[in-house]
Amino acid sequence: MFKLLKKAKPYTKLIVGVVVLLFAAAMFDLLLPTLMSKIVNEGIESGDTHFIIVVGIQMLGVSLASVICSICSNYLSSKASMSLGRDLRSETFRKITYYSMHEVDKFGTASLITRTTNDVRQMQMVLQMGLRQIVSMPLHLIGGIVMAASMDVTLATIIVVAMPLLLIIIALNINWVRPLFRIMMDKLDRVNLVLREILSGVRVIRAFDRLDYEHDRFNNTNKDYTDTNRKARHRMALMHPLTMMVMNGATVAILWFGQYRINVGAMTTGDLMAFSQYVMQILGSVMGIRMIFNMIPRAMVSAGRINEILDTNSDIVDPIVPKTPAKNVRGYVKFENVTFKYPGAEEAVLSNISFETRPGETTAIIGGTGSGKSTLITLIPRLYDIQEGKISVDGVSISEMTQKDLRSRIGFIPQKALLFTGTIADNIRYGKMDASDEEVRAAADIAQATEFIDAMAEGFDSFLSQDATNVSGGQKQRISIARALIKKPEIYIFDDSFSALDFKTDAMLRAALKPVTKDATVIIVAQRVSTVMNADRIIVLDDGKCVGLGTHKELLNTCEVYREIVSSQLKEEEIA
Repeated sequence: MFKLLKKAKPYTKLIVGVVVLLFAAAMFDLLLPTLMSKIVNEGIESGDTHFIIVVGIQMLGVSLASVICSICSNYLSSKASMSLGRDLRSETFRKITYYSMHEVDKFGTASLITRTTNDVRQMQMVLQMGLRQIVSMPLHLIGGIVMAASMDVTLATIIVVAMPLLLIIIALNINWVRPLFRIMMDKLDRVNLVLREILSGVRVIRAFDRLDYEHDRFNNTNKDYTDTNRKARHRMALMHPLTMMVMNGATVAILWFGQYRINVGAMTTGDLMAFSQYVMQILGSVMGIRMIFNMIPRAMVSAGRINEILDTNSDIVDPIVPKTPAKNVRGYVKFENVTFKYPGAEEAVLSNISFETRPGETTAIIGGTGSGKSTLITLIPRLYDIQEGKISVDGVSISEMTQKDLRSRIGFIPQKALLFTGTIADNIRYGKMDASDEEVRAAADIAQATEFIDAMAEGFDSFLSQDATNVSGGQKQRISIARALIKKPEIYIFDDSFSALDFKTDAMLRAALKPVTKDATVIIVAQRVSTVMNADRIIVLDDGKCVGLGTHKELLNTCEVYREIVSSQLKEEEIA
């Protein structure tokens, strides 16, 4: 936790200001009981009204100064804590964006969201409340003990006995509660995961009439989290009666023995009243410290979870001395005996894959479900690192290029068209942020998207809702394709990007793509034979292995798997 709190160093001036103001407020608070004692001892007993008024005005002034210092310290501590939270969220987000897919999969999306929001908020609260309490409470505690001892050392021994008991109770409670907070945060991750799944899949849930099942699933997950939270709160709740018992016992003992001290003339009534006020400040400080120690176990867990993100480095890093392909070499992709398996998996997803594609050529990848088609193309932009073999782009191994340089050469259209909240033009312009309106429309024309965009009320300025639920699957794919086209990359990768299109639109789109991509490399993953049969090269995958490589006609004669796929989709007269 202290490692993260060090990140508040840029706000040292704010923190120093808080400390100074809290110190001043504590001094004013410690002065009040002494002034009250003077009123009782010198004013009331002598009946000097003028003295009472003068000291009373002094007390009001001291109280007002204490309030002003407290308000200013609250403002500065809030500013420092909010700034720390902003910086932690930014740093955590930045770290996550540089993660490879391996790290994202390892943590899980729901957990990363929780750590970036809820866990950072815990750190904000510790700095905001802890800064005030950790500075203010010890000052009140130590100052109160000193002032009380200066009035009567004998009574002060009661406080000295009570303090260790309170600290022991607090320390034992922290060690008892802390493990539960770690479990509780993991269960909160699970709640967020289930909630995201339900909200994302609400259409499927309703279509299959599984609302009751999903209600039960969420309620069970929510109950599991609540039970753990309740258990932790129950353990924390035990600290309150125990500390109150010690504190009230100390107060009773002070009043009990104080009366005897007054009777023997060892102290005055005013001194006992002031002593009682100092005891209240001391015990109030302990209560404040107890509240901080209630927050610390959860904050420590949150700090550990944030540090896990900040201390985890991506498996995929740029080389120290990167290589840049020659400017006259564009669009060459080469796989040499590539083998890949997902981290933690027992078997390889792809084994010994080799092929080469050049500018102006279209390479198609086809195969059954789970054969490794999508995995293969995610290796080209280096979303994962391979275990064996070599992948080259423009004659340079992708591990020897910077990720930015590599991905700037690729236009990737994923299997699931992901659009962002905003206008259609903004989503298309995502491929080239400075694209003109004419370029946006030209890309949409090629992607066969202009017709349905113009039919919308605002045209290209039409707003897309979250997850683009206000457009169809085929429309999403066409906008996604336009986004890649406007980038004008040297390598186009279509990951089953025509699956939601009807045959007419599919044919029109592929015809429009030909002149645009004639000097680029095109790699297509598809399920439809009609989409791939005119490719210059077809790669047939089966169980992660390349079982066929050639043209449509060549594979009909040499590859049994390809013949089975073709015969399952085309009539006999269409096959040749």
